[in-house]
Amino acid sequence: MSAIHPTEKWVNANRAILPTRLTHRFGLTCPIVLAPMDRVSGAALVNAVANAGGFGLLGGGYADEEWLRTEQSRIDPHVASHTGVGFITWTLSTAPHLLDVALDSSPGAVFLSFGDPAPYAGKIKANGANLICQVGNIIHASHALDVGADILVAQGTEGGGHGLGTRTTFTLVPEIADLIASRGDDALLLAAGGVADGRGLAAALALGADGAVIGTRYWATRQAAVPTRAKQVITRRTGDDTVRQHLYDLLREKDWPARYSGRVLRNAFLDQWSTDRDNLDVAVLRTQFRDAVAAEDYEIANVIVGEAIGLIHDVDDAGALTRTITTDAAHILQRI
Repeated sequence: MSAIHPTEKWVNANRAILPTRLTHRFGLTCPIVLAPMDRVSGAALVNAVANAGGFGLLGGGYADEEWLRTEQSRIDPHVASHTGVGFITWTLSTAPHLLDVALDSSPGAVFLSFGDPAPYAGKIKANGANLICQVGNIIHASHALDVGADILVAQGTEGGGHGLGTRTTFTLVPEIADLIASRGDDALLLAAGGVADGRGLAAALALGADGAVIGTRYWATRQAAVPTRAKQVITRRTGDDTVRQHLYDLLREKDWPARYSGRVLRNAFLDQWSTDRDNLDVAVLRTQFRDAVAAEDYEIANVIVGEAIGLIHDVDDAGALTRTITTDAAHILQRI
């Protein structure tokens, strides 16, 4: 008989710190899902969150097969059922075989964002994985339910990275909770955008969510695949220092649909060229941008984070953070 991994024993033998339908569905102790941040959410971060009792998602993002296979091979088998893969749906359409690559590892869930999940829903569910659909409005939420989403993620504009940028988490979550209830659907609901501590998780649950998807807070952890200097930069800034924009997609040559803008940290470069579009020399700016990324110069290079940076003051361990956020939320809700 094989030995039980110590962390697996802890996760399975103890009751959830904060029980919800999400913790019950997956056997978690923390109602927290790691956002599938492109490349940032690699195996090290996924394993840390899953081993702490949350659910971890690899950031499949821009459909890099070599990266995906490598990171999948590094997932801790003791918590593999508490992990999955996230894709940008319109990017996945350019390399649809990557869904098969993801499903070959028997993930607990596949997370789809920013496009129509319908072409992939049947295959995901037929392979036994939960279908998670991130949505930014009621129309998208209704469509995701129509195609059989097991979990909806209500993404508010406060979040880092891309989104519709039209609805806030505080109003979108309860409205989608009401939509699910009115349809008699048993889909779970997660809140995304601005959740970075126990207060945010407690608020998400009070609004009708079953848990929260957290990105920016995990971006500033030791296991995140982010340069140390970038992590340190955001611990000295506030939510006022972020902005939604399209410039970096142009410079990175990422063909995002126009309706999706990306929230990043403001810097001098962005302030200048977001307002001086008439003199924009894309070729020159791309060279400056790439050089800045290599040099870790964040007065030019992009830092993809959300408004929650004002709540981040240290670069922490992702596992300890997962348990702390959950415990703090439980205490808040018990006081109430």
